Amino acid sequence: MHTQTTENLEVFVATPGRLDEMLDQAEAMLRQIPQHCAGILVTRHDFFRYTLTLSDTVPFGETREQILS
Repeated sequence: MHTQTTENLEVFVATPGRLDEMLDQAEAMLRQIPQHCAGILVTRHDFFRYTLTLSDTVPFGETREQILS
């Protein structure tokens, strides 16, 4: 049975040159949460808004990306 965890962060990018830095910081924050069965799912909503979520649909220790259109 797969359930979605609720730990997430939203990243709003005002300066495109800082995108990688901001996503890396958000990912590092989520990795500090004690979690033994969830990876990180990064969702790009548009060029300026991203959501990072702990998700048990992503294997522990991995980060995956999805793009909403």
